[in-house]
Amino acid sequence: MKNIGIIIGSNRPNRISFDIATWVQKNLISSQFQTNLIDLAKVNLPWLAEPEIPAKGHYTLETTQKWRDLINQYDGFIIVYPQYNWGYPAILKNALDSLYSEWQGKPISTVVFGSHGGFQADIALSLVLQGLHMNKLPINLSISINDDMFSNHSFINIDDALAKYRPDVQQLGVCFENVLNNELL
Repeated sequence: MKNIGIIIGSNRPNRISFDIATWVQKNLISSQFQTNLIDLAKVNLPWLAEPEIPAKGHYTLETTQKWRDLINQYDGFIIVYPQYNWGYPAILKNALDSLYSEWQGKPISTVVFGSHGGFQADIALSLVLQGLHMNKLPINLSISINDDMFSNHSFINIDDALAKYRPDVQQLGVCFENVLNNELL
């Protein structure tokens, strides 16, 4: 059984990234792979503290070694993250930049969200994923959110709010199956 990691790319208080990632996980059903949430707030990596650049692969810090070992357990990834000022969260950039070869060739999809979807953040992140030589899949979600969906920083009903994106998540599951079976590269 293959493993897909769903990376929660925000650590802000009152974040909705966790809720969206959980919703994606619930709607991404496959008999060919399993998913696990990877919460960057819990991973708690130091800020680029390794003495050598990640491309050399000489990780001396225990936190980086644990991060490397965790990432190496996965065959592909989905990153769920918010758009902040046309960019993506620093914690996500740090997590990606803390490793190098561990990302190479792995299939990846993104789920970005914001009041206008988040296409600017997706462009910025796509450049980084390309630099890490990841295999960005053709299905990536851009979720538009608005205040009417929330009460006290939580979704009123996440299934209703994100219902129109459910077919895209299901197609993403098929896409991952094809890539993991080497049918689509």
